[in-house]
Amino acid sequence: MIAKRQKILLVDDEAIVVDVTGAMLKQFGYDVLVATSGPEAIALYQTHQDETDLVILDLFMPGMDGSVTYDHLKTIDPHVRVILSSGYTLDDQSQSLIDRGCNGFIQKPFDLNTLAQKIRDVLD
Repeated sequence: MIAKRQKILLVDDEAIVVDVTGAMLKQFGYDVLVATSGPEAIALYQTHQDETDLVILDLFMPGMDGSVTYDHLKTIDPHVRVILSSGYTLDDQSQSLIDRGCNGFIQKPFDLNTLAQKIRDVLD
């Protein structure tokens, strides 16, 4: 039996973050969906919910931020697995999301090993 490749929805409004992180994820062997805004992430998740194993979600985005996006994702799927991503340290807003069920936090910029370990911690 061939193992299913895991799929990650990467949500970030910065092109360089999407490019670099997407390349890292593909190097690890994940399939990657990309959204550059909260509304786009919600639409993609609704369409690909059954095949999406994890969401990496930027906390600070223009328009709909990561906190609001997270709440919408949780409404669609109460069991969605989400790692918050931010260039800022873990603060009250990100801690609030962790307390509400978010699965982890990773501070940008992150390296290949840190990202790989954080993903495995959440998926395993």
